[in-house]
Parts: sequence; C-alpha cells; structure tokens
Amino acid sequence: MAALLPSGTSLYLPLPCRRSNPSSSTASPSSPSNYTTNFRCCSSISQTRSPEESEQRKFQIIPHTPPLRLAASAVVFLSLSIGFGIGARSCSAASSPVPPSPAADNYNLEEEKVVPSEDEKLEKKKMDEAFEEWKSKKFALTVPLSVVALRDSIPPSWMKEFIQSQGKRLRFTVKFNGSLESIFSDLSVPIGKSKVKSSSIMVADVVSIGDSWLNFAIKKALIEPIQDVEEQKWFNNLSTKWKVLLRRNSEGEIDPEGKIWSAPYRWGCMVIAYNKVKFRKNSLAPVEDWSDLWRPELRGRISMVNSPREVIGAVLKYMGASYNTKNISSQIPGGRDAVQQNLASLAKQVRLFDSTHYLKAFAVGDVWVAVGWSSDVLPVVKRMSNVAVVVPKSGSSLWADLWAIPATSRIETEPVGGRVRGPSPLIHQWIEFCLQTARALPFKQEVVPGALPAAIEGPVVVPKELFEGKPKLDTNLIGGVPPSDILEKCEFLEPLSDSTLTDYRWLVSNMQKPEHRLMDRVHQAVSSLVRFVSQINFKNSTKISS
Repeated sequence: MAALLPSGTSLYLPLPCRRSNPSSSTASPSSPSNYTTNFRCCSSISQTRSPEESEQRKFQIIPHTPPLRLAASAVVFLSLSIGFGIGARSCSAASSPVPPSPAADNYNLEEEKVVPSEDEKLEKKKMDEAFEEWKSKKFALTVPLSVVALRDSIPPSWMKEFIQSQGKRLRFTVKFNGSLESIFSDLSVPIGKSKVKSSSIMVADVVSIGDSWLNFAIKKALIEPIQDVEEQKWFNNLSTKWKVLLRRNSEGEIDPEGKIWSAPYRWGCMVIAYNKVKFRKNSLAPVEDWSDLWRPELRGRISMVNSPREVIGAVLKYMGASYNTKNISSQIPGGRDAVQQNLASLAKQVRLFDSTHYLKAFAVGDVWVAVGWSSDVLPVVKRMSNVAVVVPKSGSSLWADLWAIPATSRIETEPVGGRVRGPSPLIHQWIEFCLQTARALPFKQEVVPGALPAAIEGPVVVPKELFEGKPKLDTNLIGGVPPSDILEKCEFLEPLSDSTLTDYRWLVSNMQKPEHRLMDRVHQAVSSLVRFVSQINFKNSTKISS
C-alpha cells in the first residue's frame, strides 16, 4: 500500500494519465459482463413463372387421365385399328365385324373423383402445419456487435435498451475494462504471426478510449477513421466544439482537414473536493478557485492526481493562462522560470501526488482537499458526508470518453479472432443510440458521473423530483455540467507540440523538493541500519573464513 508522499514529490510522464475507473480505488471492481442475444430474420417464398410458362397457360391443359381409364381407351383404340386400319385381309379373317364399343362413343377425359382416406388427410394436415412453421422462422444471419467499454462509463440500462431497439437480429457482446490505460495497453500489444484470440480487444468493433490518448492511438495506427461520418445524423448533430476536437490528421494533431477518428459518449471536468467539517472547525473560507490551493493554511492538506498536464495546467490557470499554452516562454509573463516557481510552491502545498490513492487519503481525513477528475471524485464523495465539490470559477480542464474502432489492417490473417475484417454494420447505430437525448436520464440521476455530448453547450434542466428523498451533494455542477459562465472558460486538453513537451519535462524535473519529513527520515534511518548490519555480517564472515 502506497504511503503518503512528502510535499514536492516529483511527477512522472507519460502525459495521458486520466484514471479511468472512477471507483477502482475505493470499491472492488465488478467482473466483466457480457450481454448476448441471437436473431434470425424471416424469409418469404414466392413462385415466379418464366415467359414460356406464361405462354403455355394460354392453351387449355388436358386433365391427366387415371391409369385405368387410359388402359380402357387403349383397348378401344386397338379394336378400331384392327377393324378399319389393317385392311381387307383382316375383314375377311373375322367371322363378323367388331361392334363399336359404347365406351368409345361416350369417351371423355373427366378425372375421377378420389376421396382421400383419414390417414391421408392427417398426413396432409401435418405437412401443411410443418410448412407454415417453416415459413414463420427467420433464416437471416445474425449481426454481431462487440464493444469493450470502460467500467462504470455507461449506464447498465443502455445495454438492455439497445438490445430491445435492435430486436432478435442482434448478437451483442459488451466487455468492461478497469482503466483507459489498460485498454490502450492491450491495443498496443505487438501483433505477431500467431492468430489473434477472440478475447483480444483487437477483435472488438468499438472500444472506449480517452481524449488524452487519442493522438497516441492515431499516431501508432491503433485505431482507424470512422467511415461515412458526414452522412450520419449523430455526427451532424454534434456541436462545433466536438468536431474541432475529433478531427485529426494521421499524426493525431487537430486538423480542420483531418478525419474523424472517434465519437464522444461521455464527458466531464476537473473538480476540487473539500471537507466542510474540517474547514468549519478551522474557520477556513470555502474553496472557489485554483488560487485557493496556494493558501498557507492548506499546506500539506491537499492530494492531487499525478498528471503533469493537470498539475502544470492548474499552475497556468492560476497565472491566468490557458491549459493549451503553446509557448510558455513567450506567452507567460516571466516565462518558464515564473511557472517553475509557482509549480514549486504548489508542490509544497500538496501532500500527495497519486492518481490511485489521492481519494483514499481524502476519505480517511489525512488531507482536507482533493483535486481530480469528476469521474473519480463524484462516486467517492457521494458515499461521504459534509463534502463539497466545485468547478474552479476561472475554468477547468475537460475530459471525454470516446468510441473508437480498433485498426485491423496491420493483421495479416483475414479472420481477426471471431471478427471478419471490417467493422460491424451496427457501429453507427450504436453511436447514434449513445448520443440520443433519451440516454441523458442516468447522468441527470447521477447514476453515472458525467454528461452526454449534447450538454457541452450548457447545463440541462434537471427536474427536482429526480432527487426527492435523496441526499443532495453540495456542488456547483448542474446535471454533471459546470455552470454556463464557468463552462465558457473550460477547455479540452489539446496535444502538445514537441517544444511544449520539452518545457513540461523541464518544469517537472526542476520541481524544488522541501526538507525531508518524518517518513523520509524514518526511511533513511532504516536504510542506514540495513547497511550497517550488512557490513557487520560481512566482517564476521571474513574473520571466520580467515
């Protein structure tokens, strides 16, 4: 178990490190669930006639004569032939001419009426019933859709509602993964000559991916563009903010001429949670903005995610700049040195930089303030009392969970696990379903933290009756969305250029470290004792050997 780290503990890169399982640090992860159903589709039978058959129907069809009637006719025909067609020798040979047969005079081809037996009637009935049953069956192939989703990022009701909307023709499989980092790691596994297993994320039709991982996934060719998006209703209904964020070139950079590589289904923001009881007891003013993190009375009372983009971004917002500042040296008064000084001051204020355990420290009271993603913070604080959650009034960073299609072009074999190369035809239907306004209710009810993409233009109205009889969280979020005046100042994190990334590395490596605290001194004492004991043992073993 990770111990609380001293103030100023260095942050590490990689940059995209939003924790993706909202409650994995406080609640046991649920086991993956699969939702599967099979379908068939009906086929109809129709008879068609060729032109030749139609022409023959113009002529009268002679009914088929039963075998006995044909035999009698043949006898009559032979009688007449003997009497008239063979010649005089036959006439003289007969003692008397053969009289004409009455049957020949009255000859007709009327079919005799045959009455079926009871057994024949029963057999015919069974055949008719079997035929009707066969016609009622659905004989089309099933249409599969395989989804790998971030755990707790989609409401459980979505799966059931999507299955109902598609009917029996859908074969739907959903698997959940604990973190976006884990999903990205599985997508990045090198593909060899061996056959890809059907359980691999690579064979899924769509997978969850975080917006901070998008440029890396595109650059490494782990995902492929979504085809024909311009013709899709879900894409045309997206706001300009989303279209700007999603359109990327092959290097993963935002490009107005680029392609669409993903579709959003949930988003949120960075928030600050604080313990109202501790604040009241110590007569502290409530937290409202990033500048409150630099208050002297909160030194050593703060835990924060271990993300350089978020930590340095908080410093930039504190200095009145943007998260996406391109050139720190020229765009920030005082340049990198000024940012570095404020970053060092923040490091002294923060007791713990840890994306996994920062909320545990907050829950047990070791720290009074926690700074993290709303997808992490909200599920935890809902189980606590006397906690307030705020979006800083100067604006915050936004995060988004996206649907992306794994790239299978780098796999040589035609069958990719259980999936034939090429995404499912139901992908657009799944995305369209997830973006419908009818899907917003679980977010409004706070079943799942976040909001639908449509809410990016501003908070939606949340009926008060949804929270009747439920404890209400003290927050300025409205249905998971920041107030409109604050939302205007929020921004998604754009990919960093190489020069800006170099500045970030320099800032992290030059964070000032304060003097050692008690735990550091204890650690040093233990290390010294271990070295001392090792030296004594070495000397004793040397004496014995000599």
